Amino acid sequence: MKTCDVVITNASGLHARPATFFIQKANCYKSTILVEKDDRKVNAKSLLGVLSLGIAKGMTVTLIADGQDEDMALSGLAALINSGFNE
Repeated sequence: MKTCDVVITNASGLHARPATFFIQKANCYKSTILVEKDDRKVNAKSLLGVLSLGIAKGMTVTLIADGQDEDMALSGLAALINSGFNE
C-alpha cells in the first residue's frame, strides 16, 4: 500500500465534471484506490463517494492505492489533479 498527498488546484475543486474525470481515471487501474480527507476515506472509483467529501480548491487530500499497479495509479491520478483537470 502506498499513499500520496495532493493539493486540489482547479478553481471549482472536485465538483461533478472533474470528479467524473477522476473516477474514470481511477477505474483504469486494478488497484484498490481510496481518497482520504479529514479522516474520511471513500472509494476513488465511486462518484458519489468522491463528491460526498466536498473537496474544494486548496484542500489537500491523500490518495491511497493498494494493488499490483499502485505506483502507476498514484502517479496518474496525481498528474490529473495537478493538471487542474484542464479547467
